Amino acid sequence: MRNVRALLGAALALSALLTIPVVAQNNQNGNVRLTRVVTGLERPVTVTNAGDGSGRLFVVEQGGRVRVVKDGRLQPGAFLDLSGLTRAGGERGLLGLAFDPKFRQNGRLFVNYTDRDGNTVIARYTAKGDAADPRSATVLLRAEQPYANHNGGQLAFGPDGYLYVGLGDGGSGGDPQNNGQNLGTFLGKVLRVDVSGEKYAVPRDNPFVNREGARPEIWAYGLRNPWRFSFDRRTGDLLIADVGQNRFEEVNFQPKASRGGENYGWRLKEGDECFDPSSNCARGTLVDPVVTYGRSEGQSITGGYVYRGKALPDLVGRYVYGDFASGRVWAASRASNGRWTTRELLDTNDQISTFGEDEAGELYVADYGSGTLLRFGK
Repeated sequence: MRNVRALLGAALALSALLTIPVVAQNNQNGNVRLTRVVTGLERPVTVTNAGDGSGRLFVVEQGGRVRVVKDGRLQPGAFLDLSGLTRAGGERGLLGLAFDPKFRQNGRLFVNYTDRDGNTVIARYTAKGDAADPRSATVLLRAEQPYANHNGGQLAFGPDGYLYVGLGDGGSGGDPQNNGQNLGTFLGKVLRVDVSGEKYAVPRDNPFVNREGARPEIWAYGLRNPWRFSFDRRTGDLLIADVGQNRFEEVNFQPKASRGGENYGWRLKEGDECFDPSSNCARGTLVDPVVTYGRSEGQSITGGYVYRGKALPDLVGRYVYGDFASGRVWAASRASNGRWTTRELLDTNDQISTFGEDEAGELYVADYGSGTLLRFGK
C-alpha cells in the first residue's frame, strides 16, 4: 500500500478485528505511554482544539461529522455534520478542520473536505453556542481532483494569522500529470491565504504573486501527499510530513523566517533520492527532507507536532510523528548545528491517522481502526 488514503480504505475491513489499546504495546521509552481517552469514534482523521479556553477537543470523522470531547468524555451528537456534502471512502471525506485564531470573538471555523464529485472544498462555518451552524457555509476555494487519492486534507493557521492548506498531487501513482512541479495548479502544494474577510485574499508577500503562470496562493510545492503538517507553537517553524511512493516517507522543515517558495522535490525526488528522472534530478535546486525512513519501518507517514506540553519534560522540543501502517511513533530533534536525529518512542498496533494538541500543548493520537483517542503521558 503506497499512500495513507489507500491504507485508510483497507482499514475499514480490519477495524472489527482490532482491540482497543489502553497503553502502547511495545514501549521503547519507559517514560512515554498512550492512555485511552475515549472510544466510539468513527474513522477519526483530525484532532484539534479551538483555542477558546473551553478545554474542548474536536475530532473530525472521515464520514463528515465533527465530534467534541469535553472533560474526557465524548459528547453526544455532532458539533457539525457535513455527511450530506461528501461521499466518504478510501481517501475521500471530511479531512481537515481549523479554528480561526479569533474564534472566541468571531466563531469562525474552516473545513477541508472532498465533495460528492471528489473535488476539494475549503469552506467557512460559524459556530453559535455549542454547535456550528450548517447554514452558515461559505465556500472559499475549490480544487478539481483528477483521481480519488492524494487529496491532502490539512488545514492550519500559521503564526502570521494566515490559513495554510495542504493538497496532494491529484492522485494515481507517480504523479502522472506532474502536478507537484507545476505552479499553475493547486495540487501538490501548500497554499497560504488570508481568510480574515468574507472571501479569501492572497497575501502580498506570497512567493509567486508576480510569477506569470503561477497560482499566487502557493506557498510551497513539490509535495506528493502532505496529509498532516503543523507549526511549532513556540518557534513558528513548519514541519510537513509527506507520504511517499514506493521507497521513502519524509518530513520537510521550513523555518519561521522562510519567505516561502520552497520546492520539496516531488516528483523529481522521493525522500532524498531521485525518482523521475532516476538520476540528475536537479538536487541543488530542491530542499531535501530532514527525516526519511524506508519500508522496513513503515509505509505511510502521519505528521505530528513539536511537543510543548508539561506532562513529558524529556519530550519538549521534539517533533513527534508516526506511521499509519506500522503503528510506530518516533521523536525527531534538531541540534544547534542543524542536524536531525530520531528515536523510536512507541511500537503500537494502532492505525495512526492523526495527532493533535490540546490548548495546553499536550499531545494526542487517534487510532483510525478502533475509533479511539489516546493521550501521551507517563
